[in-house]
Amino acid sequence: MQTIVSIRFFACSSSLFLLSAMTTFKNIVLFTDTDGYAKFREADIALPGGSPKALLSDLIPSGGFQVRQSPLGVSSDFHCTTTAQWLVVLSGQMEIGLRDGTARIFKAGDHFFSNDLLPEGAEFDSTLHGHCSRVVGDTPLETLFVRTDN
Repeated sequence: MQTIVSIRFFACSSSLFLLSAMTTFKNIVLFTDTDGYAKFREADIALPGGSPKALLSDLIPSGGFQVRQSPLGVSSDFHCTTTAQWLVVLSGQMEIGLRDGTARIFKAGDHFFSNDLLPEGAEFDSTLHGHCSRVVGDTPLETLFVRTDN
């Protein structure tokens, strides 16, 4: 019994140490590069607020949210994001594919910032712009989109 209490205490202490050591939030960004191709990159969001137990970013303005359900087997052609938005996978899995053959799978709890907008003044070129997506796995996909205020 003492060992279990000791382990629980250690686990709690360890968690507090990990929380206090994090000062940024890792974010995956899907964006349109200067060459017109959609790409992924990582970016940090600073966590200057809150407390050592729960660090917070500054408030990020939003323009509303939507939820989506997609059945098994759904896929899209290449397209650009129409509005910069956060995407959070609530259940299921989705794959985002890029023109260069790169693909990433996002599962429940994963997120990314989708900002691969069509470059200003450009017409959509189906051989250059955008990303494609598809539901993978054996569970329908549920996602949350939080639009930015831009």
